[in-house]
Amino acid sequence: MERLLEVQHLKKYFKTPGGMLHAVDDVSFHIEKGKTVGIVGESGCGKSTLGRTLIHLLESTDGKIYFHGEDITHVDKHKLRKLREHMQIIFQDPFSSLNPRMTTVETIEEPLRLTGRYGKEEIRELTRKMMETVGLDERLYHAYPHELDGGRRQRIGIARALILNPEFVVCDEPVSALDVSIQAQILNLMQDLQEERNFTYVFITHDLSVVRHISDEICVMYLGQMIEKCGAKELFENPLHPYTKALLSAIPIPDIHVKRNRIILKGEITSPVEPKPGCRFAARCPYCREECSIPQSLQDMGEGHMVACGRVKEINR
Repeated sequence: MERLLEVQHLKKYFKTPGGMLHAVDDVSFHIEKGKTVGIVGESGCGKSTLGRTLIHLLESTDGKIYFHGEDITHVDKHKLRKLREHMQIIFQDPFSSLNPRMTTVETIEEPLRLTGRYGKEEIRELTRKMMETVGLDERLYHAYPHELDGGRRQRIGIARALILNPEFVVCDEPVSALDVSIQAQILNLMQDLQEERNFTYVFITHDLSVVRHISDEICVMYLGQMIEKCGAKELFENPLHPYTKALLSAIPIPDIHVKRNRIILKGEITSPVEPKPGCRFAARCPYCREECSIPQSLQDMGEGHMVACGRVKEINR
């Protein structure tokens, strides 16, 4: 299957008074066309920064990004404008990501107008069809964001991102601000659109139940680094990294009779500002040994299950 996007040793650092903050540090992965890769981890692990760097909302510090095999790590304004038609993002907050001065129709049709390739009637028809596709009624054509609920606002955000029929979409926690019933509607809508139009998603979330539902492959991040990646089913049935095990143990089960073996992490979180070499999870890891002070890289444990842990075989005997 065709690799739509490939990332090699991607880094994104931010300058702070205390030194360089390693938001994304040496991340490598690829996504096949029509598939969904979930990116999970606790708040502050670099998930959203990674997603924004992939589509050039943030420029990378180092590393390579390939789209259809073409190096798009550094592109000029003209090339970036063309890329925007193929790479889009659905933002987390469906209120702050919309212009409060623009109506539903104006927001959705804006990407079409910016290309300069569509006539007025064609824009109107494409916008009408997209609103129908995402479940927005005609009576909402001239509504402003403050007049709508969260679910409808997020549908506008989805419609705006998909109106140009992009190949690749970064979904930055698109349902985290919504009620559970609305979350299910939005997730089902996104999956239906993916099947219909062969979209490729990077789905960023801290909700493991959601990512299990929608992803083909899952990547686990911790303090800017990718520490485990494999198929979604494999991750939930056979987690190998101690941090992944702790994450999965925290998923609530709606049955009071099921006893959970919660893994409570102790210790202080390592600072992402000028971090020392070695495993960044070491300070909280119950299996930490002296050898954990050396840099850890992803190693294949079989069938594409990659883990960045020097003691993974001992831990999972």
